[in-house]
Amino acid sequence: MMPNNAYQAYQNNAIKTASSGELTLMLYNGCVKFIKRAMKDIETKDYESKNKNIQKAQRIIQELMITLDPNVELSKQIMPLYDYMHHRLTEANVENNNTYLEEVLEFVIEFRETWKQVLQKAKQTQPPLEGIK
Repeated sequence: MMPNNAYQAYQNNAIKTASSGELTLMLYNGCVKFIKRAMKDIETKDYESKNKNIQKAQRIIQELMITLDPNVELSKQIMPLYDYMHHRLTEANVENNNTYLEEVLEFVIEFRETWKQVLQKAKQTQPPLEGIK
């Protein structure tokens, strides 16, 4: 197995065995990665790559929007923020504007850090599995 194939297999296994909470964290991490790449692409004037990376970030935001439960009050508050971030990514793409990307990046990092805290708190309150000390 080639090193790249081994890494891909590892990533696929990590995704398949992750909880829904861990998958959400992976989405946030991916969004951060693609926004940062797009920012570098703007600096180097690699507009084709910038477009691809922004579109990947937008697809992640769309996936996060889909996962929101519309019956939960918090979801009703988060949805407009996701919508704004998606719109701002579109503007950044059209205008090649790193300031817009930085703004969205700050939101995504804030969501990611909050989500990490939620996962840590959930692990602390989760009862231990039987037979494991």
